[in-house]
Amino acid sequence: MDVTFLGGPQPQRGVGVVAPFDFALDRELWRWTPDDVSLHLTRTPYVPAEVSLDLARLVSEHQTLREASRALVAVEPEVIAYACASGSFVDGLAGQRAVAGAVAGAAGVPAVTTSGAMLEALETLRVRRVAVVTPYTRSVTDALAAFLAEGGITVTGRAYLGLTRLIWRVSYREVMEMARQAVGAMRPDALYISCTNLPTYDVIPQLEAELRLPVVTANQVTMWSALRRIGAGAVGRYQALLDPAARAQWGGASEPV
Repeated sequence: MDVTFLGGPQPQRGVGVVAPFDFALDRELWRWTPDDVSLHLTRTPYVPAEVSLDLARLVSEHQTLREASRALVAVEPEVIAYACASGSFVDGLAGQRAVAGAVAGAAGVPAVTTSGAMLEALETLRVRRVAVVTPYTRSVTDALAAFLAEGGITVTGRAYLGLTRLIWRVSYREVMEMARQAVGAMRPDALYISCTNLPTYDVIPQLEAELRLPVVTANQVTMWSALRRIGAGAVGRYQALLDPAARAQWGGASEPV
């Protein structure tokens, strides 16, 4: 019997994602992705090491990123995101730019990094003072604070878990407790939750409603920035970065700047 398919799959646009070997939140990235965009993920090679400044440098080594980016070329992504916060802030602004350059040069398409996207998002929200939440050790959290300072952002408070492994198992409850601690009585312009291996999608609107300020997270800004490069919008109702009504509610720019 002949079977005739009418139409067929809808055309898909592609976003490439290079993630560290231990990245466990593929599904979370997809939640920010509109239906007409496909994600094409690849991982850097396994390194038997705990989360640290040394590991951040290993997973963002330029030749490693070039090879991972070339592996994505066959599926023709329009942009590639390096989805790693620590790997893109560990060597400051110059290091972040070099990482993005290595990815873009290897793939021949635009590239974004998580930490570059974070600064882009904070600028869009007109944020100059930010509280920070991380699952990292103190030394890695200090490196994030130094990166933010180099980008002209003041850290008003911080909370961190001191984890070196299994970060994806952290609960939303723990994230919310850290957020309250980091914000405290200082009233920053926004809260930033770092690490692409830390789950945050569902907690963002809850925290924004409770803390009454914008909340941006590593995976959120990565997808927002990558999709923005191809003229697409990330999916996330009641998230100030993505929802103009929510952005206006917390006093940010009603339209991207």
